[in-house]
Amino acid sequence: MSKTPFIDPFSEAIAALEDYVAFEVEEGRNTVEMDPATIAALATPPPSAAAGPATPVSPPAPPADLPWATLEAVAAEIAACTHCGLHPTRTNTVPGEGTPHPEVMFVGEAPGADEDAQGRPFVGRAGKLLTKMIQAMGFQREEVFIANICKCRPPDNRKPEPAEMEACIPYLKGQIALLRPRVIVCLGATATEGLLGLTGISRVRGTWHTFEGIDAMPTFHPSYLLRKPGAKHDTWADLKAVLERIGRPLPPTAAK
Repeated sequence: MSKTPFIDPFSEAIAALEDYVAFEVEEGRNTVEMDPATIAALATPPPSAAAGPATPVSPPAPPADLPWATLEAVAAEIAACTHCGLHPTRTNTVPGEGTPHPEVMFVGEAPGADEDAQGRPFVGRAGKLLTKMIQAMGFQREEVFIANICKCRPPDNRKPEPAEMEACIPYLKGQIALLRPRVIVCLGATATEGLLGLTGISRVRGTWHTFEGIDAMPTFHPSYLLRKPGAKHDTWADLKAVLERIGRPLPPTAAK
């Protein structure tokens, strides 16, 4: 099977420039007019030549008044937390997991039974679907960060009460300040309400908002998609908008 030859775009540009110069010579022109600003820019050596190899860009430093210096410190305080009525019935706290420098952070509602048992977010049926959603975007779970509004399981998987959310939200805000993701995906009504103060997930999903300067996209929760598979199309549209916002191409296997 024949292969398409690789074409170096730099070589193409050089060839085009040579053709242009040859044409100008044939026309009897031996000078080229150039804007003074362009000459000045060309005379300035690039950063790599002037200062050696470029250094990787570090993520923004967390706010100076943040009470935690690391994600581990946040998790340790969550593990000892007794600020609301959920702590007596928990098996494990579920602080969240993932890379400390994510492009995308996913925020859900609260742990369920499987999450409470394992101390990890989104590991039940809804979690398996979220993993597939993340992979469809071209990421692995380890390349994003996954957390919840509440870090302890509400009894019978009920929606967290306002007081429980209020007690727990400082931990999530601290994590976001340390992580500084490029985009936050709010999974479902509770995450959207708790983080953005917005209600009516069917109305606000697919629209861009911000949380402390970070782009935020509300979409449906994976557990809702298990009950309403027809909503997967809208959710996938939201996730594609996230990829577009961060400048990441749609994976070939997902480009349908």
